[in-house]
Amino acid sequence: MAAAAATLPLLHPPVPKPATLQLHALPPRTQLHPKTHRHPLPLIFLLPRRRRHGGPIAASSTATSSSTSASSSPAYDAREAEAAVAELLRESGASPADAAAIAARAPAYATMLADGVRELDELGLWASWSSGAGARVGRGGAVEMDMGRLGFRRKVYLMGRSRRDHGVVPLLESVGVRLSSAKLIAPYVAAAGLPVLIDRVKFLKEMLFSSSEYAAIIGRNAKRMMTQLSIPADDALQSTLSFFEKMEARYGGVGMLGHGDVSFPYLIESFPMLLLCSEDNHLKPLIDFLEYYGIPKPRIASVLLLFPPIILSDIENDIKPRIHEWEKAGIEQEYIGRMLLKYPWILSTGVIENYRRILSFFNRKKISGTVLGIAAKRWPHIIGCSTKRMNSILELFDDLGISKKMVVPVITSSPQLLLRKPNEFLQIVFFFREMGFDKETVGKILCRSPEIFASNMESTLKKKIDFLVDFGVSKHHLPRIIRKYPEILLLDINHTLLPRMNYLLEVGLSKKDVRSMIFRFSPLLGYSIEFVMKPKLEFLLRSMKKPLKAVVEYPRYFSYSLERKIKPRFWVLQSKNIDCSLTDMLAKNDELFAEEYLGTGGLLQKPLP
Repeated sequence: MAAAAATLPLLHPPVPKPATLQLHALPPRTQLHPKTHRHPLPLIFLLPRRRRHGGPIAASSTATSSSTSASSSPAYDAREAEAAVAELLRESGASPADAAAIAARAPAYATMLADGVRELDELGLWASWSSGAGARVGRGGAVEMDMGRLGFRRKVYLMGRSRRDHGVVPLLESVGVRLSSAKLIAPYVAAAGLPVLIDRVKFLKEMLFSSSEYAAIIGRNAKRMMTQLSIPADDALQSTLSFFEKMEARYGGVGMLGHGDVSFPYLIESFPMLLLCSEDNHLKPLIDFLEYYGIPKPRIASVLLLFPPIILSDIENDIKPRIHEWEKAGIEQEYIGRMLLKYPWILSTGVIENYRRILSFFNRKKISGTVLGIAAKRWPHIIGCSTKRMNSILELFDDLGISKKMVVPVITSSPQLLLRKPNEFLQIVFFFREMGFDKETVGKILCRSPEIFASNMESTLKKKIDFLVDFGVSKHHLPRIIRKYPEILLLDINHTLLPRMNYLLEVGLSKKDVRSMIFRFSPLLGYSIEFVMKPKLEFLLRSMKKPLKAVVEYPRYFSYSLERKIKPRFWVLQSKNIDCSLTDMLAKNDELFAEEYLGTGGLLQKPLP
């Protein structure tokens, strides 16, 4: 398995590239992680500003007579410059509508050209420009030398033609890419042609941002993936993290990853080779491939945005071999799709190699590899966790007295615990210790409800305690309530706790009654109102003719099956004209109930007619 992964090729776009372009020789700022690879700016940005736009600056004895009349007003200049950019775009193959839309959204590009025109006007250097950069704009070698007679728009147009970016720079700016980045990217993708690139940009935006339904989920998962990764990043992960860090630097951070207007420019800056991926030969087959593995089409954008190198990967040479690695590890195809949706980084070679390290670690700990497979399918983020962090958590388990046998259900039911930092885990332990629980009891709570130890201290645990105290539950009673039903700390206040409390109050119980019921039987607050509380309470009041106070004295009544226990026993007692408390009726097991009320060793399994 190790040899197979070692021979996997690096991610690369499956489309032809310009002869001078190598896949991993992208502009430094868009390819490598800024914390580990620092590069100087290209030489052009070290030159004086006036030397960037044209050829050598030579002295001229004659300034153009129209230098002062090149523009009548800033607003007029801006409109004329935008019109010139639109003309350049049409000349490069854009439709009139696309040209107008792109030009309107590329003001920095138009300003750059206009500034170049004004600079040459002011210095009277058009003759020098015409013999240098301007010599490239003529047709058949003929150059318009008498620039003084030309209008401002024409000068901007000729200035734009001299750049020979074929309209790609304004196109990139129009989708939000910074002008400086657009000028670096353009030479690598311009060969595809402006019309093709316009259509490709539209296709990519439709593929990745057609729906905002899952934008919040994408943002949360990106944050989780960033913070929980604790292994060295390979090239693909490194470029993804660099992309995420660019997003983090702006308002909203990676939470805005699913919003195209915000994240698409950063995506193109980080992965400019996306613009060379053919729609028909690569992008559409990639969508079909992901759908084959069970990823719903509306969710495909989640996978691609969370791991953009997938878009650049060749299906046959990159993606399929890596999926095969997971199949060899015993992960079924249906689960591979689910894992991809939750954690697209499973297609990273670094993550695949870490899975092997975790497997060896589990074997040393005498934990079955099957346990790791179950845990990875449930919470694939653990595959990006270092064995060092996992070991620190397992040592804390051991300190709480949890045996190796009990570790297995804890890991399989809440694998995310392996991702916890030791200090985060200890905070939960101290939370229970401060309530009076000893280590053994804390360990039992962990085994019963491990999810508690993966929850947030402030927003989950303390918030539930404060809510119960505000309702009037005595702090002295809290340890008993939590010991009997620790899951109460995981119940949602607005959707679970409050509705159940309000229902009990609405049927006629007082707050004191409800507090008493919670103290006696805290699982009460976890039962459904419609399917448990309401039908059992109606049967109690209407059929059994019991007072409402009966459930205050014995709230465990709600825990018994209405059809299999409450009704059969009531009908037995009714047939014998026996009136007894709910405790006498339900607390006894079947044998004791039958012996006392039927005089036999068995209990009627069906209601009496």
